[in-house]
Order: sequence, then C-alpha cells, then structure tokens
Amino acid sequence: MDQWIDHEQILKNTKVYTNRHTALRGLLGGIGTGNISLTSSGAFCDFEIFGHPDKGLKLPYTFFSIWARPEGQEASARVLEAVPGDAGLRQMYHSGELMGLPRFSKSTYTCHYPFHELTLFHENMPLQITASAFTPFIPLDAKNSGIPGFQLKYTVKNLCDTDVDVSIAGSLLNAAGFIDYDGFDHLRQEGHHYQKTLCRDGLTGIIFGADSLAETAVNNGNLALGAAGEGVTVKEHWQDGGWWDGAEEFWQDFTRDGLLEPAPDVKAPVNSERYVGSVAKKQRIRPGEEKDFVFYITWYFPYRYGWWPDGHLGPDEMPDARKWKNYYASQWDDSWDVLCYFADSTNYLWGRSRDFSDALYSSSLGADVIEELVASVNVLRSCTCFRLEDGTFFGWEGCFEHAGSCAGNCTHVWNYAQTLAFLFPELERDMRRTEFLTETDENGSMAFRAKRKLEGKKWDMFPATDGQLGCILRLYRDWRYSGDDEYLKELWPAAVRSMDFAVHSWDEDMDGVLDSRQHNTYDIEFYGITSMTNSIFYAALRAAAQMALYLGDKKLAYGWMEIVEKGSRKMDELLFNGSFYEQNISPELLQAHNYQYGTGCLSDQLFGQELAHLYGLGYLFPEDHVKKAIYSVYKYNFKEKLDGHSSVQRCYAMPDEPGLLLCTWPEGGRPDQPFVYSDEVWTGIELQAAVHLIYEGMTDEAMSIVSGIRKRYDGIRRNPYDEIECGHHYVRSMAAWGLLVALSGYEFNLPENKISFRPRINTNRFTCFYSTGKSWGIYKEIADESGKRSREVIKLYEPH
Repeated sequence: MDQWIDHEQILKNTKVYTNRHTALRGLLGGIGTGNISLTSSGAFCDFEIFGHPDKGLKLPYTFFSIWARPEGQEASARVLEAVPGDAGLRQMYHSGELMGLPRFSKSTYTCHYPFHELTLFHENMPLQITASAFTPFIPLDAKNSGIPGFQLKYTVKNLCDTDVDVSIAGSLLNAAGFIDYDGFDHLRQEGHHYQKTLCRDGLTGIIFGADSLAETAVNNGNLALGAAGEGVTVKEHWQDGGWWDGAEEFWQDFTRDGLLEPAPDVKAPVNSERYVGSVAKKQRIRPGEEKDFVFYITWYFPYRYGWWPDGHLGPDEMPDARKWKNYYASQWDDSWDVLCYFADSTNYLWGRSRDFSDALYSSSLGADVIEELVASVNVLRSCTCFRLEDGTFFGWEGCFEHAGSCAGNCTHVWNYAQTLAFLFPELERDMRRTEFLTETDENGSMAFRAKRKLEGKKWDMFPATDGQLGCILRLYRDWRYSGDDEYLKELWPAAVRSMDFAVHSWDEDMDGVLDSRQHNTYDIEFYGITSMTNSIFYAALRAAAQMALYLGDKKLAYGWMEIVEKGSRKMDELLFNGSFYEQNISPELLQAHNYQYGTGCLSDQLFGQELAHLYGLGYLFPEDHVKKAIYSVYKYNFKEKLDGHSSVQRCYAMPDEPGLLLCTWPEGGRPDQPFVYSDEVWTGIELQAAVHLIYEGMTDEAMSIVSGIRKRYDGIRRNPYDEIECGHHYVRSMAAWGLLVALSGYEFNLPENKISFRPRINTNRFTCFYSTGKSWGIYKEIADESGKRSREVIKLYEPH
C-alpha cells in the first residue's frame, strides 16, 4: 500500500449524496469529447456526444440491469438504479425509461474524482452492489484525459450462505444519425442503422452505427458497448416491432436465465424506430466472495461545427457551416478502437487517475474546497471546451441546454480561470498562441473573442481592456509555470505590441492611469478611472517588465516599471476612500453613460491584485489599503441570506441562500442604471474574492464564501459539479483552482527550476496536491512537538 495515501483524510473530504439529490450529474467523458452524465440514482442522462450541449437529452432503453439466482432459490432481476427521489413528482414515464421495472430502494453516491462511486440497496436483494464509473483523468496527459467514453465496473458481493449466479446486462440505443428527440421515447434519426457483434482479446461487444450519411455530417458516427472477460452473451438487436415489443422480449429473455439470445424474427432494422442492443456478463459467486463486472461505453462522432450552434444566434445568423474534425477523431478510428484502447490500457489509466484522485482527496484543504476544485475540473470535461484535429483548444464561456453560450475563448472571462493552466498547461499555452499569434493585429489590438480560425474574420468589437491585459498576465503565468523559454520568445513580439496598445489606447493623458472607454467582462464600458481595470493594468505591466528583463530588454522593462510606480500611486490616491476603491467618474460622464458604479463597492475592484498574488508579482498598492478594500468586499457584499436583496437581473441565488453580490453601495450613491449584472451572484467572482481574502490573511471569511457556494450547489437545487452563470459549466468558475494555490502558498518559477509552499491552513499538518508544467504529486509539511518542520515533495507523475 502506498504510504502517502491518507485514507482518513480522504474519508473526511468525501461528501455523500443519495437518490434524493436529483440535481446531481457526474460527467463521464474526456476533454473535448462531449459527455454522458450519471445521476445519483445510477441512471444515465444528458447524452452530449454530438458536438454540442444537450442537457436533458435521453437515450431511451439505455440502462444496466442485474439478474441473480441463489442456489436452490427463485431468480430475481432489477434495473441497476434506485428509484429517483423526485419520481412521484412526474405524472407519467414513457416506455423508454422503463420505470415500471423493479429497481433498488436507495442509492448512495460519492465522488473521488474522476471516480463516480455508487452503492445500491434493496432489502430483497442478498447482494452488496457497488458501481464505479470513470473516464481517465491524468494531469499533463491531455490525450489520455481526452478519451470519448467511460468504464463502468459493478462489484457484486455474495451475502448468502450459498452460491449465487449473477448476470449484469448493459443495453444501449444506437444514436447514430441523431437529429432530435420527440419527447416520447423516439429519436429522429437519419441513415441505415447497423449493429455488429465484435470480439477481441477478451472483449465482447457491439458497435452501433449508420450508413448512408455524409462523411462530415456532425451526426455521422458510432457508439460501442463492450464487456471484459468470459461468460459474455450478446443480443445484437432487440426484437423489431411496434410499441415496446423489443423491451418486452429483452426482459423476458434476460430474466429467464441471465443469458442473452438473438431476438426472434429480427429484421434488418432499416425501418425500425428503435435500434437497441445488449451485452451481458454472467458469473457464479461463492458465499462471501465478490466479483467485478466490467463494461465500457465509448463514442465516436468525428465532426462538429465551430462556434455553432450558439445560443445567442438564430439559424439564419449561423456564421459558417464548415465542419471541423475533433481532436479525438485523429487519435482513434472508431468507437470500437477507442474501447479496445481503453480496455488494453486500463491498468495504467486507472492507476494514474487513482493517483490523482488520492492526491487531491488526501489534502488538508477541506471537503468544500475539494468539491470546488472538482466542480471546476468538470468544466474541462463539459461541452464548454473542445479541440480541433490539429490540437487547437477552444472554449465557450459556458453551455446553454442545446447550444454554446458566448463563443470565442473570451479573454475577459478566461481571465478568472486557473484550472486548465495548472492541470493541462499545454492546452492553456495553445490558447495564448491563438490570442497573440492569430487574434492580435500589427497595432497590438487583440480581439477578445477568437473567431479568425473558425470563421475567417476577426471579432469586430473594440478590445476588452481587462481581457487583453489579462492575456499578458497569463503569458507570464504560463511561462513561469512551464519554464518554456522558446514559448515566451515565440509570443513576445505580439505581447509587446499588445502592452503598448494598452498603454497608448486606454490612458488618454499618459499619466499612468487608465481613464478612457474600457470595455470589460460586464459587457459594458467603464468610463473614468476604476481600480478593476487599472489593477490588472499594473499587474500586466509588472509581469511584462519581468519578462522583458529576462529577455534582456532593460529599457522596455524600466519604462513599464516606471508607469507602475507612478500610476498605481496616483490611482490609489484618487480612488481609495478609506474603506475601499471607488470609481472616479465626473458628473458629466456619469450623466452621459449608463452602467457605471461610482461610489459602489465592487467585488472585482482589486481583481488585478488577486492575479498578482497568484502569479508571484507582489503588492501593487499599499498593503493596508488592499487589506481594507478586500475586507470591505466581504463585509458589504457577502450575505448569509439574500432575503431582502432586490434584483431585476438574472438570478443565480435564491433569497434563502448565501451569496456575494457583484456590487453594493454601502454609503449610497447607487446610479439610476448601475452596470448590468451588478445585483447578481457569480461563483467565479465569489471565488476570486475568496482567493484574495486568503492572501490577505482572512481565511475564515474566504471559507464563508466557499461554504456559501457549496450550500447553493447542494445536489437538490443544483448540480454540485455544474456552476452556472451565463450557461452551464461556466468558465469563470475555474477561478476555484486559485483556492489551492493560495491556501498552500504555492509559488512557481520553473525558468529557475524553483517551487515553494507556505501553507495558510492546517499549518501543523498540511498536505495538498501540487502540479507544475513538468510533474505533479503531493506536498507535505508537518511540524513536530518542538515546532521543527519537515517538508516533502512526493512526485507521482512525469510525462514521458
């Protein structure tokens, strides 16, 4: 047993859900592959595998079931799902959900990401049944973390005093050629469907596809269902016929003896409305013994549109109908090829994924923080992110139910995100290449939505001040994290142009303080002087100066440092009111422009300072002012209950829930039309404020904010692994990874091959997951009774 695994700590960090938590959805699928979700009752839903989001999409007759016969007794069979906690709220279930078949009375669900673990209970089933579903997740290994499929392992223990014959069957609907779902239990589909039994090296399964579709059609693809080992039987096609004939014949066949036989009178299913196949594995289990039943489900839909479908555009506004090949389609030939690769590599994929899981859950950061980190990782697995055949990485801002939300690697939203950079830095660096090498013009103007590669033209709005400056900061972070000098040199000329554009375009009087029109992440323009954009400006200047010094350009570096010294001092004098930083805007500008905040306490007022702390750039303003300002954000903007708060804007937190408001006016002065979103609650901004509080020594206040998010995302009202802003799995929520960096006091300087830690929580016995661009593992720091400290970095993974 590995000595570094702290099983007691893992248990403390494990939250337990049940089938009552009906909002819970665990994503199964790789980065850029789409996904299928697992509910807390063990059912599958949200089949988002066709190159776009599909919340609520069901594949009828897709489920697992168990048959068991103790020696000398009657057999029994059940669907391997608990009755969902909201089952009584619906008036009717269509045949495709098979809700009339026997189920389990209760389930418990835990997550040790990427392992989703389920236990099923029923008083009349003399077996202990657990399930574990996972898609490999190995930081620094994007290919193996980008597998389109998952393994599902049922472990069955015999609690009887006699032998028990057990069979588990998986059934899957052939969704190739999918168009849409009609609301009953039929999919509208194109093509001539086929299902073929395949066997190879201990694997037996079915590949599900369709002929007669255009090669690049986004619904042209296939799925595979397979089982490992001996004792496998197959029903390649369910019985063809009307109504629910196929389901009736399958259930009678399976419950007879746990074996599957070919369906009678199977016709070529060209005209059938349902194309379903099943794979079953049967084993004998002795008293007290337990055995595994291992299945794989994989998919392969090679083509997708680029920034389409977009939930903000109508069909007549579709910018470009060109198709793009998914990255995973360049790695495998079809879904059976994926399945075989997964099965052949299972020991390695499972082991490395388990190392990550154990390292993460062994940490002393607390269950709420761990779950925040896991929620942020799920953004990478969602339809928010995708990769093209050449590996180019793209991300929406989030996902609507059936379309993307806000296209284009939006620079000002990705400003907040830390998770991708700390787990898959090669993908993060790819985004920098897009921003600087494709989306930045010769004059240094950067489009804040990446459209050129996919649509052939530049996004036609003026650059976002916070987004463009944030890209310079992220270039600095990525270089320091990877130690890749060639990467820095490659992007440096464009970065210089970008920094110069900022200096000359947003500082009209060249006094070192940005004061002109500043488009920003609130989808409006700030006028006058705001600490939000200026703090990012000074952080970007300091980062740019550090990079210039490293590359030997002292003149450039000293010029930028002079602006920081002069401008930050002036901004502090103009904006700090003794408690926090206000917006400095003249009455004339305030009258001329709606959507300002004036005397308001903005939660993002020192966003640039938070980024400076994360990236090791130090204080930009007087430390005491910074501490007072971020405490004021907590004091005035965080509410234990939002009851009494009025908002006509979007609602992400209910009156009986906690939340951090984007802005308040504790001393009055709220404009008649304040900036849009000001009354909303965004997890990404809550998280960046919490991270900043940690850096300023206010860990209790930070944890209050984090706890508030977790109370809202409780599995009953909302999915714990899907933080919503303008869409599901919203990118800004990946600010969560900053919690780990701040709580561990992690600093990284890979160009000099240095990392360090300064824990800010549980300091006498501290453990956390760590990662660099070159390795990942565990950091431990323990103080003995005399106060002497021992420190250890346990390296668990290095790329080959």
